[in-house]
Amino acid sequence: MKIELLNPYVIKILISLRKEDSISSISKRINLSYGWTNKWINELVKEGILKKKWRGVVLQEKNKNYKRILKFIKENLNDINFYYSILKLLGIEYCFTKTDAVYVWTEGRYNIGRYKEYYPIFIKIKKAEYSIFLAYCKKLGLKISSNKGVFYNVEVLDSFEFVKKNGFLVEPLDDTINFMEDKIYNFEPALEIINEMYNKKLKVKYKEVNYM
Repeated sequence: MKIELLNPYVIKILISLRKEDSISSISKRINLSYGWTNKWINELVKEGILKKKWRGVVLQEKNKNYKRILKFIKENLNDINFYYSILKLLGIEYCFTKTDAVYVWTEGRYNIGRYKEYYPIFIKIKKAEYSIFLAYCKKLGLKISSNKGVFYNVEVLDSFEFVKKNGFLVEPLDDTINFMEDKIYNFEPALEIINEMYNKKLKVKYKEVNYM
């Protein structure tokens, strides 16, 4: 296997790749031009990782080089950031909810109840695409509904509303505010942050008064 193949473009292609896929679909999922995607697809064909089929490709799952790269991804990239970043590469509709929606709307300024040994990531997935999501998790060794480590906590729904915030899909701000108000003792500081950031005029006052 050529060393040139171990680059971010190929890694993204192999993460995003489905068993049978089109070059245009892969290009859209990884946000790379069709020309550059096609170039790296051709390199993967030469290595025997992919096989051309009409206007698309078929993954050769038993290929030794594919197994090596997939093993490298699982062993070296499987951390908290990886769980977040790969969602953009799957080509499915998802959105962050609950604590993760709070984290997104506060732009990382508020996080609670999570640490490295127990880090649920709260997302919604459309029911029609859940089997695709499960296939990616199996392929990449990502955990769902675990009791330890990093894992996805998933709500499977027929449909849901979402907006785009800082490149991520997240439930609307008002829905996130309702969630925080229902759990006010955990999220009162976050509500004050939301007040300051978005001028929502919420009736909340968490900061300690400074008597100095």
